[in-house]
This record gives sequence, C-alpha cells and structure tokens, in this order.
Amino acid sequence: MKQLTGLDASFLYMETATTFGHVSGLGIYQRPTPDFDPLRAAHERFGALVGHAEPMRRRLVEVPLKLDHPYWVDDPNFDLDYHVRHIGLAPPGSSDQLADAVARLVGRPMDRSRPLWEVYVIEGLADNRWAMLTKTHHATIDGAAGVILLNMLLDTDPNAPVPETIEWIGEQPPSQATLLQQTLQKIASNPLRGMRVQLKLVRDFADAMGITSVSRMASGARDIIKSIAGQPSTQHTDNERRVQLPISSAPDTPWNKTITAHRRFAMRSAALDDIKALKNATGGTVNDVVMAICAGALRQYLIELDALPEKPLRAMVPVSIRTGDETDPWTNRVSSIVADLPTNCADPLERVAKCKEAMAAAKRQFELVPANALSDVAQTSSPVVAMAAMRLVSRMAGRINLPTNLTISNVPGPRQPLYFAGAQLDSYIPVSIVTDGMGLNITVHSYLDRLEFGIIAARELVPDVGHLADLHVEEIDRLKAATSQGTT
Repeated sequence: MKQLTGLDASFLYMETATTFGHVSGLGIYQRPTPDFDPLRAAHERFGALVGHAEPMRRRLVEVPLKLDHPYWVDDPNFDLDYHVRHIGLAPPGSSDQLADAVARLVGRPMDRSRPLWEVYVIEGLADNRWAMLTKTHHATIDGAAGVILLNMLLDTDPNAPVPETIEWIGEQPPSQATLLQQTLQKIASNPLRGMRVQLKLVRDFADAMGITSVSRMASGARDIIKSIAGQPSTQHTDNERRVQLPISSAPDTPWNKTITAHRRFAMRSAALDDIKALKNATGGTVNDVVMAICAGALRQYLIELDALPEKPLRAMVPVSIRTGDETDPWTNRVSSIVADLPTNCADPLERVAKCKEAMAAAKRQFELVPANALSDVAQTSSPVVAMAAMRLVSRMAGRINLPTNLTISNVPGPRQPLYFAGAQLDSYIPVSIVTDGMGLNITVHSYLDRLEFGIIAARELVPDVGHLADLHVEEIDRLKAATSQGTT
C-alpha cells in the first residue's frame, strides 16, 4: 500500500462530470503479417506488463471523510479483459473516422474501483493498418513516467520476445477504521507543516505580484510558526525576485467557457526536418517554432471568427521537474509555466522572435515560485479543501476568464523505429486534457522524422477543430515561405 502524493491526488480532485483527469496516446501500426491479430498481441503484451509496471495493477482506496489523500493497493480482483478492449471502424477507415472514435473514447470517465488505465485496439483503418489508444489517468503517471511505460511496452527490435511474466499477488484493502485511525495519527503528529508551507507560498506569490506588505506579513507569520516548531527563520531579499507572475485574466476566446463532457479531436503531421530548418533560419529553438506555429494558426482561426483579441493569448506550458534522482518513477513530477502567444502580431517571423522572448520570460517566472513549493501545498492541503477549490474554479470558469487560454505542450520522442509485438509504429499522436475555462489543448509529439499535432477541444466550443488543425499545417508553409525555405 502506498499513499498518493498531493500532486498525484490533485488530478483526481480536478475531475467533475465534464472534466476528466486521464491522458491518452494514439499509436498507428503496420501489420507485420497478413494474419497478425492485434487484439491477441495486446492481451499478451499488457498481461505480461502488469507484473513489471506498478501503475498497471494498482487501484485507489479512499480515506474516510476524505480527510487525507487516497492510497494505492495492488488490485486483488484484477481483470485484464476489462482493460484491453476491441473496436472497429466502418469502411473506409479514414483518419477523420479514427479521430471521431478517439474523441468519444476519451470523453468518458474512468472507473475508480479498478486500475486507472484502458487500452483500445482499433481495427478497420485504411491500408490494412490498425491503431491502439492507451488511456491512463494522470493521477498514476505524468508524461515522463508515461515515456518509461511506453519504452517498456515497445521494442527497438521487431523480433524481440514478449517480456517474461512476473507473478504478483493483489492486496486486500485496509478497513475504513484502519485508514481513519492512521489518518488521525498523521494529522496529530504534524499540525504546523501545512500552515508553514501555505504561508511560504503566499509570500512567494505576493513577491511575484509586487505586494510587499503581504509578503512581509506572510514571512513574519511563517517565521513565528517555524520558531514554535524549533526551526530557524528564513531571510529573503528583494534582489531574489524580479519578474511578476501573470495573474490578470487572459483575453476572451470562444473556447474559454464552461465545457461539457463531449470532445472533438484532430491530428495532423509535419516533417521534422522542416521544423528544424525553421529553427535554424530564425535562430530559435524547436519549441519556439512550435509555439509560433500554434500562435499563427490560432490567430488565423480567430480572425476568421471575427474574435481575435487585441492582446496576446496566454498558454499554459507543462514542464517536467524530474531530477533523475527520484526513487519512485511512478508518481507526478510536473509543473507548468505561462507564456504569451503573439497572436496579435501579423508577421510570422516576428512571432517566432516573440515566442522566444515569451518562453524565456516564462522560465524566469517559474523560478519565482519553485515547483517544490506548489507540490508541498498540494501535499498538505486536505482533499476536501482541494476539491472545493477545484469546483470553485470550475464554476467561475463560465463567468470570468482564467489567466491562461489553452494548454500547449511539445514532447520530444524517439528517432528510431519502435515495434509492438513485431508491428512497426508508424506514428504516435498525443491526446490530452481540456478543462472548464480552457476548452482547447494542443499537444505535439515527435517520432522518427515527423512531428505529430494532437488537438483536443470541447465539442461545442470548437466545432471545427479539423480546420484549426489544418491551419497549423498552413502556418508551417507560411513560415517556410517567410524564411525562403519554401516556394513564395
């Protein structure tokens, strides 16, 4: 039995009837032989993986009255057939049909009484290919842990054998009385820690916003608590912080509204060599170019809707805070930064330069309030308070704009071919999360020589998500022309 960290549990607390905490990935594969059976291969591979990978076999146990974060236990009633599923597309099995199927599958909550993952083998694709959608709750893995899991699942050798099955035994969940007693002992043993951590975060945020009076009050209160606990006070100077966090509302867009449970999904692909050429021509990074592509596509999309704000949009950009020294890989070590998107800039090359500046500024913001401080607050906040805060944000999303408009993430992937039971992976497309107030998410993943765009949106707020995806491809061509990399 192992307790979730506060950060892990926060992905459970964020869930509502319309907002889900799972992330997904869509792999499209070739058939190594005409008689290859992808469902049987998936059943065999995932069955072997369960004993190797803790997230595949553990399920939640809730603490009574939600006084503390839940625990993981190895599921004593594990049922592989529940997790590995099979569907088919009607002819002709187009890319749009596949995207529609994915949108329906990810728009469903996961059963918390079972391990929080599902796999869908999808047959009927054109060219006799097949797909596999993996759906995993963010409470059990983050992006970096997902890469570890993917590496365990896929091989660099098409003839690699199936991993040896490791036998494991499920655990009987502890009784509610045992959990309650353990929780009360934990609360009684350290009542001051949560107060200390939260006052530190108040101080850091007040500094970042330039509210020195609040900062001094929070520092003083925190030092008093530390002295009671027998710890030295912390000194802190004005020279330590120079940049202010963006706390004002982001400009309004059609997708910054309350969402339903329904999704739309679109996927597009671009040559990685084109992106690298643009990087070299503009003096930015691959990530700067990706951000500029998104900015240009969103600008054009909003112009067509006569809804382009005068101010730049703001993107939330997830970042990993893993150091490599973690003893437990199967937990969340992720935070985020906020970057301006120059959607108010008409020149494509200037947009790349502005994205470069915005990402540099966002990284400085990240240093102001350390990710560990946010993790500590998540760890010490009670589930009841955390869920109430999440619900409040959800309710307010339809009335006021949040500080960010959407999430954009760029994940570098492997450059060598990968195989699943001998079937070569042609492409891997990320499928992420949308929430109330941020009904659009653009996640990019590279594999081999391609860059894959996975765009998910609230169904009613971005009904033409396929067109928005096309605009990303058009923006690449626009940048190529502007840098003389393409035909003008």
